[in-house]
Amino acid sequence: MKFKLIAVLFLLTFGCTEQSTKTSPLLYFVPQNSAIIIKINDKPSFTSELENSDLIKTLSATTAYTSVLDKLKALKYLQPNGESILAFVELGKESFELLFITQKSDDLFQIDDESNKVVENISYEGKNFNKYSVDGATFFSTVLNDKIIVSSAQMLIENILRNEKDLMVNESLNKLNQIANNQSSANVFVNTKQSNPLLAHIFADAQKADISKFTDWVSLDFNTNKDHIKLSGISMANDSIINYSNLFRDSHALTPRTPNLAPMAADAIMAYTFDNYKNFALNQKKYLDRSIVIDTTFKAVEEIGFVYMNNEKAVIHHTYGSENILNYLDKLEKASEEYQGNEIVELSKSDFLNHYFNPLVQDFEAKYYTIVENAFVFSSSSETLKTFIGNFKNASTFEKTSVYKTAKEQLADESSMLFVSNADGVEYFLDTYFDKEITKDIKTKDLSEYSFAAQMVSDDNFHHTNILFQKIAHETTLNKTIPYFTLQLDTEIVTPPQFVKNHRTNKDEIIVQDQDNNLYLISTDGKVIWKKQLKGRIQGRVEQVDLYKNGRLQLAFTTDNEFLIVDRNGKDVPPFNFSYEGGNLNPLAVFDYDRKKDYRFVVAQGTKVFMYNRLGQIVNGFKYTKAENPILGTPKHFRVGKKDYLVMKQEGGVLKILSRTGDNRVNVKDKINFSDNEVLLHKNKFTVTDTKGRLFQIDEKGKTTTANLNLLPDHGIDATSNTLALMNDNILTIRSKKVELDLGVYSKPRIFYLNDKIYISVTDIQNQKIYLFDSQAEVISNFPVPGNSSIDLIDMDNDHKLELVAKDQDNSIIVYKIN
Repeated sequence: MKFKLIAVLFLLTFGCTEQSTKTSPLLYFVPQNSAIIIKINDKPSFTSELENSDLIKTLSATTAYTSVLDKLKALKYLQPNGESILAFVELGKESFELLFITQKSDDLFQIDDESNKVVENISYEGKNFNKYSVDGATFFSTVLNDKIIVSSAQMLIENILRNEKDLMVNESLNKLNQIANNQSSANVFVNTKQSNPLLAHIFADAQKADISKFTDWVSLDFNTNKDHIKLSGISMANDSIINYSNLFRDSHALTPRTPNLAPMAADAIMAYTFDNYKNFALNQKKYLDRSIVIDTTFKAVEEIGFVYMNNEKAVIHHTYGSENILNYLDKLEKASEEYQGNEIVELSKSDFLNHYFNPLVQDFEAKYYTIVENAFVFSSSSETLKTFIGNFKNASTFEKTSVYKTAKEQLADESSMLFVSNADGVEYFLDTYFDKEITKDIKTKDLSEYSFAAQMVSDDNFHHTNILFQKIAHETTLNKTIPYFTLQLDTEIVTPPQFVKNHRTNKDEIIVQDQDNNLYLISTDGKVIWKKQLKGRIQGRVEQVDLYKNGRLQLAFTTDNEFLIVDRNGKDVPPFNFSYEGGNLNPLAVFDYDRKKDYRFVVAQGTKVFMYNRLGQIVNGFKYTKAENPILGTPKHFRVGKKDYLVMKQEGGVLKILSRTGDNRVNVKDKINFSDNEVLLHKNKFTVTDTKGRLFQIDEKGKTTTANLNLLPDHGIDATSNTLALMNDNILTIRSKKVELDLGVYSKPRIFYLNDKIYISVTDIQNQKIYLFDSQAEVISNFPVPGNSSIDLIDMDNDHKLELVAKDQDNSIIVYKIN
């Protein structure tokens, strides 16, 4: 399962990590010989992340994955309400079983609907536990101290019952748990001392798979979506133990320069940096248990880089001075040749790098070298060095590849260790280190769209690490838009996707509904946070409110026959779960008169008007509970000067303008055959259009002015206090400036505020293109989008770049980042 994936990149990075929460009482039940512990903070999110990850779907065909999945059958019958822990526990050589721990709850076991089930009670040393056989899955369960423990092995349950009074939390695990990030759906803890038997049957060379040489404990925050898997966290290494990661102790990380020299055709690069060679040499001496005096020949080296290309490996030494190294290499010179102005030197001795930089450099033959800028490049063939020289002179280096650019966006600038690879590079490592039975089902072509990266940044007593599998971002040259992520839902999307604010992160997320009336909240990185079944389709837009005035936001909306408010987790907020006999509700209107969060919620049903306060009570002071005619669309609230106006379109061409209490505030005499556009406030006048293409503006005294704009019946309009945008056929008008677009079928214009600037967007539905304009009617971008797109636009990550969310006709949500 996921731990197989983690093991892969640990080998590649010799790696380490960062971040988490508080001590969990669940940890007391984790056996000391657990190899991998997964703390699941949110099982629905965790499950959703796994199900929506394209990479995990690719790896799911492997025998290693399916063998672990077989152990996990029991988990599909468990629905914990809160935090839970999944531990892989060693039971004999290369034998592992799982243990699942969570808080006791009445609805934990979801087996009532299963017809093929047997539950057996077993007595053990005066205590009881249950054995479950459900549709071919067998598991065992017991209850201790209001905790439920479930295992694939009876022995693990018996061990816990027998040792109940002596249970304790591993000290290192406890420390890592306290700093893990519980906002992630899961945290992964690896006990490297216990993991080696597990890895022995995964790797071809069990000695090289001994990750306990690299670090002792590792904590990783799990994060994935359709397009990436990212593991971030820390590792801890005991200072008194010989340990690979301790090679970088007392040395600061630097920005790697290997990508700047590696040829563009390289499959992978690895870089190790340190700003203090003396400290590195002392750590190396301790690691190798050497008693010899430290040699200063290579004291100017501050980065050792590896470049993997065409099944060969080159080693780069980046230096801040070359005199000592040149003096040493001059003594080994055997022959030389010139290539494009660079000298390529053949050496009489080729194993010296293994001596000076063991264990970083092993089994490497440095038969040739050349100098590129301040770097020494070593290789076993002169042809490889010629490739380096030619690519560098043509500025065709690895740093310019989409593989490296994609990885770099997710990583820290400085690294003690950095690995970046394309699919061919991963294939090289799979073939070199992994058991052929494990890797035979992995098809490299399925990984060709991914960038693979791992990074360690050494700190005082621990090491930060990032491990990344990311779909490569390809920029479109037409408009400089980058697909940020794509998430395909199971059924057709029926509401326009819109952005909503996450009050915890201050970033924006996406809310959307499918044809089965499932409501989805989707994070900025493309994972489903929750899915909620509704009884009907949402009317209009979802509104966000802060009912309790504490900064925590809720989602408010109406369906055909319900008015609902749900919280951040998708749960109903009482008492806001109102039903209306007969249905046919209008979109919800939310008024915040004085911006004090004393909300008024207006639900219109035909001629009925219901106004509620933020406690869910009918506002008795509001008199207009019965309209003269059925209300059209969403009631609107406007403030002009110090006066509030409630505006409603009604059948029969009536425009009703009321006060806060529901009294008539403005008398509109004209009957207007309303278009499908909303009532807007422009230049402090209530502004509407009719089906004949006329613009009506009503002032506060009820005076109406009319302008015949000769608009088609299906025209679109949007307005702010100073900006009016009209879309008529293929003519867009912004502040009286007209822009003629290509012939097509256009949506209504949308006006967006971003960074105190106004943007206007229109979608050409026929030709599948979106246009963005500034307030001066200058086009700033146009780009293709999927067919049948519906859009929303925002600064999703608060990075002052526009993001666009669109829905496609193949049930997909697509987010674009617009540069």
